[in-house]
Amino acid sequence: MAEEQKGEGKQFPKKKPTALKRRIQDDKKHLRNRTWKRRIQTARAQFEKEAAGEKKSSLLHSLYSLLDKAVKNSIIKKNKASRLKSRFAKKG
Repeated sequence: MAEEQKGEGKQFPKKKPTALKRRIQDDKKHLRNRTWKRRIQTARAQFEKEAAGEKKSSLLHSLYSLLDKAVKNSIIKKNKASRLKSRFAKKG
């Protein structure tokens, strides 16, 4: 009778191995990083394609905003964003 009661009770979910959990987290982070970097690359291409004028300054502003948000979300480092901003400012 005591043996039957041992099997009953609260069922815990099966634990995932640590390496598998790390792989799942890495895949999610990789997808997030790739999406952000693609957005920055697209904005950069639009900025460089634009000849001059009012639209170029608005594109520069949106590019700055994207870089700042990427730094805030730990996608790129602060100094890299500063370096890119400086380069775009010279072109713009």
